[in-house]
Amino acid sequence: MAEVGEVTEGCRLPVLRRNQDNEDEWPLAEILSVKDISGRKLFYVHYIDFNKRLDEWVTHDRLDLKKIQFPKKEAKTPTKNGLPGSRPGSPEREVRKTLDLSLQPASTPASGKTLPIPVQITLRFNLPKEREAVPGEPDQPLSSSSCVQPNHRTTKRKVEVVSPATPVPASTETTQASVFPQNGSARRAVAAQPGRKRKSNCLGTDEDSQDSSDGIPSAPRMTGSLVSDRSHDDIITRMKNIECIELGRHRLKPWYFSPYPQELTTLPVLYLCEFCLKYVKSLKCLQRHLTKCDLRHPPGNEIYRKGTISFFEIDGRKNKSYSQNLCLLAKCFLDHKTLYYDTDPFLFYVMTEYDCKGFHIVGYFSKEKESTEDYNVACILTLPPYQRRGYGKLLIEFSYELSKVEGKTGTPEKPLSDLGLLSYRSYWSQTILEILMNLKSETGERPQITINEISEITSIKKEDVISTLQYLNLINYYKGQYILTLSEDIVDGHERAMLKRILRIDSKCLHFTPKDWSKRGKW
Repeated sequence: MAEVGEVTEGCRLPVLRRNQDNEDEWPLAEILSVKDISGRKLFYVHYIDFNKRLDEWVTHDRLDLKKIQFPKKEAKTPTKNGLPGSRPGSPEREVRKTLDLSLQPASTPASGKTLPIPVQITLRFNLPKEREAVPGEPDQPLSSSSCVQPNHRTTKRKVEVVSPATPVPASTETTQASVFPQNGSARRAVAAQPGRKRKSNCLGTDEDSQDSSDGIPSAPRMTGSLVSDRSHDDIITRMKNIECIELGRHRLKPWYFSPYPQELTTLPVLYLCEFCLKYVKSLKCLQRHLTKCDLRHPPGNEIYRKGTISFFEIDGRKNKSYSQNLCLLAKCFLDHKTLYYDTDPFLFYVMTEYDCKGFHIVGYFSKEKESTEDYNVACILTLPPYQRRGYGKLLIEFSYELSKVEGKTGTPEKPLSDLGLLSYRSYWSQTILEILMNLKSETGERPQITINEISEITSIKKEDVISTLQYLNLINYYKGQYILTLSEDIVDGHERAMLKRILRIDSKCLHFTPKDWSKRGKW
C-alpha cells in the first residue's frame, strides 16, 4: 500500500464521492495537482469519464491508496537512422472529415455501402379512418381506446418519401460523439478575405490583430470561431481557478477555468456588477462601484420584450468592455469554447429578467456578424441559477427567430457541450414534431411536406432536420421508399412535453432589423 506522500500529479486511483442518489461510489480519478495548507495535503482530482465540472479538491482520506496507478515514464524520442538530434518523419495528420448525415434504411446494413439521400422528400400521412370520417376535427392525442381495436394492429402515422436521389456513404447510427465531437480539436479556419491579412502567431491577442504588414489598418475582423482547439491545454487550464462568484443576489460555483487576472484567483469570492459585469476583489469595492455605475440593463438595443423577459443586442465592437467581461463569465461554465479578447466579429444577445431594481442577466448567446458556415450561434449559456426552467430553449428559439427574420437557415457552432446538445436535440425534436402533427390538407387528400419546406418554416438547417429524424428513429425504408412513422408513444410524449413548455417567443414582440455586415459603413 502506497503512502500519502507518494501520491503525485499524474497518479490514478479510486476516489470516494457521492452520486446523484446520495450513495457512495469509487470512480477512477487522476491527480492533477497537490497542495499543502497548514500541514494538510489536498489533491485536485479529475474523475475519469466524468465531466470536468465535477473536478474538486479532496483530502487523503477519500483516496484508495491500495489501487494507485503511478504515471508511466515517457519513452525517449526515437531517432532517425540512429543519428542523434534527428527525429523520424511524422505521418501527416489525418484531416477530420465532416460527418455526412445520411438517410439509412432500417433493414440495410450500414458498413461500406452507399445509399441515396433524398434531395426533396415528400411526406404523406395515413390518418386513422375514424379520424378521417370527421372533417375539421382538431388533432387529438392518439390513444389506445380510440385507435386500437381487437384483432387490429396499433395505428401509426406513416409518411411516404419520394424524391430523386444523390448517393452518399451510409453511416452507422449517429451518436453524440460522432455528430458533436467532444474534444473540440477541429478548429474551423477563418476564410481569408480580400485586403485583409492575419498574423500567423496564434498566442494572445496577436492572432486577432487587424493591422496589415504594411502598417495600414485594415477593416475590422468580421468572422471568428469560438471553438477551443485544445492545442494549448495544460495543467493550469484544466483546473478551476475561481472559487466562487457573486453576481447580484446569486452566488455561483464555476465549473471550469476562466482567465481572470491571476491576483483575483486566490480570493474566496469574486464580485461582479450584475449590470456591467465588471469584476472587483471585495464587497466594499463593489459597493463603491455601484454608486458610480449608471447601468441598470445591458448596453445596446432592447429588441424584444414580453412580460418580464427582454433581449438586448450588443455589438462586440461598440461595447468591448462589457463583451469581454461577459466572455470571462461565460468561460466559467463553457468548456468547449475558447475566449477572444477581440470581440469585434460578434454580436451578443443577452436575455434578462426585469424587476424593480433593473434587468438581471439570465443567459446569452453570441453569433458571428458574418458566418461562412451558416452558424446562428457561436456560444450559448443559461446561468446556473436559471437552468432547468425553460430559459435554454427560449434562447435557442430566439436565435432561430432571428434567422427567420434574416431569411436564412442556421445551426449552432460545434462542438456543443453536453447540456447544450440535450437542449438543442429537445428543441429540434419538439419543433419538427409540431410541424408534422399540425399538417392538414385542404383538399381532403393526405397532407404532404418536404424536408426543404420544414427547413424553411423553422429555419433549422436541413442537416439538423435529417439528423433529428434519425435520432427520433422516425425514418424507415419500406417497399423501396423512405417513410416516417409517428407512433402513439412519440405523439403522446411530444404533447406532454409541450404542456410543460410555457415560455415561448412571440414574434410580434420582436423589433429587429437585420444588417448587411459586408458593408464597411455598418461598422
